[in-house]
Order: sequence, then C-alpha cells, then structure tokens
Amino acid sequence: MDQETDNASMVSISVGLNAAITAVRDLTPVVLEVHLPQTMHHKPGSSFADLTPDPAPSSPKAPNSANRPYDSQASLPFGPFDPTRHRTLEAGLRGWVRRQTGLRLGYVEQLYTFGDRGRRMEAHESDIHEVSIGYLALTQLAEATEDGPGGQLEQFGGRWRSWYSHFPWEDWRDDRPALLDAQLIPALRKWAAVAPDDGNKPLSPMQRLRLSFGIDGAVWDEERVLERYELLYEAGLVPEHYRDRGIAPSPDALLFGQPMQMDHRRILATAISRLRSKLKYRPVIFELLQDSFTLTQLQETVEAISGRHLHKQNFRRLVEQGQLVEPTGATSTRTGGRPAKLYRFRRSVLVERPAPGLRVGGSSKMDAS
Repeated sequence: MDQETDNASMVSISVGLNAAITAVRDLTPVVLEVHLPQTMHHKPGSSFADLTPDPAPSSPKAPNSANRPYDSQASLPFGPFDPTRHRTLEAGLRGWVRRQTGLRLGYVEQLYTFGDRGRRMEAHESDIHEVSIGYLALTQLAEATEDGPGGQLEQFGGRWRSWYSHFPWEDWRDDRPALLDAQLIPALRKWAAVAPDDGNKPLSPMQRLRLSFGIDGAVWDEERVLERYELLYEAGLVPEHYRDRGIAPSPDALLFGQPMQMDHRRILATAISRLRSKLKYRPVIFELLQDSFTLTQLQETVEAISGRHLHKQNFRRLVEQGQLVEPTGATSTRTGGRPAKLYRFRRSVLVERPAPGLRVGGSSKMDAS
C-alpha cells in the first residue's frame, strides 16, 4: 500500500445534519442562523449547542456589492447524527433542534448530501472528513416572541434573518430588483463572454446565464435559486468563491449578498428552490401559517416564499378552484378595515387528489395576472 492510499484509509467520516429552518415573520421569509466567533469553527461531530458564541450582531441591510462589511460567520444550525441514539436521520434532526432551540418543526424534507473535499477551509487540520446532509424544515414563530420558546436561541447566538439578505436578487414582490440590471447581470455577461465551456455541462456559460436569470427573451423562473447562486459563485461574484480558494478579492470586486460559513449558502439556496417548487403541488405553505388565517395572509405568505407579486383576484380564484381552505365561521378585526373571514386548511384534500398545491405560475414579469 502506498503512502497516499495509507493516508486515505486513515480518514474518518463524520455525518452531520444541517437544517435550513424557515419561518415567515412580518411578511418576510426568515432562516434560523447561528453566529460563531471569528476564532471558532464547528468541528466534525459537534453541535452548535456545544459552542459558546459571541452575541449575534445586529441585522444589516442586505448589501448589493462587496463594498460593505460582511457578517461572514453566519451558519445554518448543525448537529451530529448518532446512530446509537437516532433511529433515523430525520429523528436525529428533530431531536437536536427541539432540545437546543425549543422549536417544534413541522414539515421536514431531506435535500442533498454535501460532502465535496475542500468544503471546510480548515479540513487539513483534521483527519475527519465531514459529510453534511441538508434539510429544509418549516416552523411557525409566535407573534409575541423574537427568539422562540424560552429564549433558547439567544443562548447560542441564534437569530432569524431574511432569505433576501443572502439573495437580494430573488425578491421581486415590489418590482424587478434594481441591482440586477445595474450591477449583477452586466458583471455576469462580462464573465460569460470569456469563460471557457465546461465539458461537464451541456450548456455554455452564456446559455446558462440566459436561462438562469431570464434575460434575452428567456423567462425568469423563481425556482432556479440554486442555479443563479452557482453561476455567481463560478463568476467570482460572491465572497465564498475567494474564501474557498484562500485568496482575497480585489478591492473593487463586486460581491453580492451576505455570505455564510462553508457551503451553507448553497444549502440555503437549495432549500429555497425546493420550497418554491413544492408549494405548487403540496400544501406546505400551511406549515408556515397559524391554524386560522385570512385569504390576504395566505396570499402574502405565498408571495413572501415565491418572491413574486400575485394578482389578488387571480390568486383567490386559484385558492377557490384548489379547494384547499374552508371558512372557520369566525372573522378577524386585525386587518384595519372591515372584519375579514378566517379560513383553515382543509386537510381532507390530501386524500382527495394526489397533488394539492397552489400552482402560481411564473413569467418574465413575475406577475400572476
């Protein structure tokens, strides 16, 4: 056995569980983050509750370019999988999330396994190679609390942060984000014009840019969150591109969105893509709502997740045709106007047809009308 083979045989593998725990607060989709001190990184096999992090910094406005300070220590919550204690991966995930945060997860879905070499900058310091299994998890936030049950999130520097601080180009609810045409797409065009074709990909860089960002006659597809992030990563337009290579970007480099530890922004992009797709054929949106809600609250929650504006009457016709909700008989006076009818999810729809969801179709104008 040669030295390289001998060294490879000595590498142990640790299986960790990363959770993109998502909720909606104040009409904004938020993800739970852990904030580690600059001098501390989690070790394979550890949990974020094993750390004593610095207090979480205040939430900055989402940046458009690199000429802003970055909170580079943001991380998705993580915990180990212990086969001696956990019968299944999902049971392990639900268990440590409940113990360490007090949160009860609703819908949980496994995404992908993230285990490429080099995903940890300090990997050379350990003989353990970490493989992370990413999960999308949905929960609800009590209106009266910032940090969840018991204030447990504060104990490990946890906080809720908007998806769109990491992906500001994904929020089209008010209009097409200005940074797309002002900075982001011109920078991507410049890169794609000279980038060599990757023999492992069927499309050229320019073709991938056109389809991912809906330019030159193509349609913007809100589900392509991961593809858009990966293009930005390849083009050197996100901080992670340089951090993973151990090099510094030039002072005038354009870098978009708040970065995260390791490949956690890629895991979050995968989770957003999956949820935006899933809500069209599964009633997962109701995992983010209270038991009773108004139709306006339902629409605003769908808009928050999809990142797109929906025509009010068309949306209500869609809900009526889908027979996903039923009136509770009660009303809400918290709308500021006349009392609004309250509705609840009609659970019997789950056995009535195979794909009950809200099929909010996409268009280049991001409008359902």
